[in-house]
Amino acid sequence: MAASEANQEGRSRSERSRRIVAVAAAAGVLGVVALTMASCGDRGGVRFWQGDPRANTCPRPAALTGSEFNAQETGLRALRRAAFRGDFFAQLELGSRYSATRATDKNIEDPIEAATWYAMALANDDGYAPINRVSRNGWGGWRPLSRYDDCRAWERHNAYQRLDRLLGQMTREEQENVRDRVIYVLSTQDAEGYRTLARLHDGLYGPFGEPEDNREGREAAGRGSDGIAGPGERRRRGYQSAVNLFQRNDVDAYLYNYLAVQTGDVGAYVLMTDFERSAPGRSRYRGFVEAKARQWTPPFEFYPNEAPQSGVPFSDESRPRGDASEYALSRMGAELPFIHVGRALRYLGVTDTAPQRSEELSKRQIETLEAMLGHPMEGRLSHLERVRAIQLAAVNGSSEAQLVLAVMYAEGIGLPADYARAFRWFEEAARQGSPEAKFAMSSYFALGVAGVADQDKAQAVALRIDSALSGFGPSAGRLQAVLAQVSRSQRR
Repeated sequence: MAASEANQEGRSRSERSRRIVAVAAAAGVLGVVALTMASCGDRGGVRFWQGDPRANTCPRPAALTGSEFNAQETGLRALRRAAFRGDFFAQLELGSRYSATRATDKNIEDPIEAATWYAMALANDDGYAPINRVSRNGWGGWRPLSRYDDCRAWERHNAYQRLDRLLGQMTREEQENVRDRVIYVLSTQDAEGYRTLARLHDGLYGPFGEPEDNREGREAAGRGSDGIAGPGERRRRGYQSAVNLFQRNDVDAYLYNYLAVQTGDVGAYVLMTDFERSAPGRSRYRGFVEAKARQWTPPFEFYPNEAPQSGVPFSDESRPRGDASEYALSRMGAELPFIHVGRALRYLGVTDTAPQRSEELSKRQIETLEAMLGHPMEGRLSHLERVRAIQLAAVNGSSEAQLVLAVMYAEGIGLPADYARAFRWFEEAARQGSPEAKFAMSSYFALGVAGVADQDKAQAVALRIDSALSGFGPSAGRLQAVLAQVSRSQRR
């Protein structure tokens, strides 16, 4: 009987063991299924063990990924429009398009433009701001933040790799071109863009302004999970070309925070105050930065209007932002004589003569300008396109357009008033011998414009004499006549 009880007890133990094994196996299967079903969209999970990188990518909006083989230029314009407005996925898509990762994009391949938009995507906080703040420090490190966080992290990981590869094959001049384009695009986004530029130069953030503990930022810098290179990671160099695109320094970080404040953004003022307190000695840069900020101008007048081999221009999709911009643009029709636009069009080769009225332009001539600017060819000359015509002529060397553009900035016609840019274009026109520009510069030096042109009587006299010898009488009345020709505000 004792033996029978012993056998029964043995069978019970064996049965319990089998049940435990079965439960453990079931839990394991459920865990694998759960990981597989953890989706980054509706198409499957973040499959770390699979070799297909597309398994981890975020789903693209249909409008940005449709077939555009027969409408490539239209598709690029739509992407650029969204990218200029801060769309993370449009920026990634542009980087991919200009990298020619698809065979159908080979004709638009452009490493500089590709690097620009990958850099913009990495600097975009929509790519790293957490959606779900649940900690990932669970068992085995597999507790997910969210499916969307995972796929965005994968996208940024790939963007760092691709940007590093592109920059590593460029000359220093080409890398500077990428940096300037990023600075220009961000400068068109007002306070938000300037704050991003501040983070790009602030050593307390990751390589592209992400939080210092961001996983992709640490990976790019070749650092471990605690931000310090670990023993097993010392051989990893990270993505040094990408990391070094923007050099860290407190002066530039302070400068862009200061420019953000100048847009009137209250949040920017709070952030600049925090910046001053974030490290010892930062506040002492204030006086120097204020003077530098008055002289600061973006790297380009508008996005580089180049003629790539594809024939699809790099359109500038920035738009007037804020009341000041809208008001300045509204003054174009009433206060800028159209003859100045007409002369710019003649200089650009759009017309043979300089039309004095917009009605003298044919629909085909307007479409020619729109094609040059990368705008949709609608055959209607907008106020913005009038401004762009003068800017394009000035950038391409027309001293007359440079003089007009300088006065537009000085008076706030078509563009918000900006004395630093006005002085810059007076200076460019003066270099080409414009006596009117020389006299205007003499007035700057005679009166002194804080931060733009310090008072310098000797320089003022020299410029006035030079202007007179060039045939322009050095008198305030003559200068007013030049300004009145461009702006009616001088007669008010």
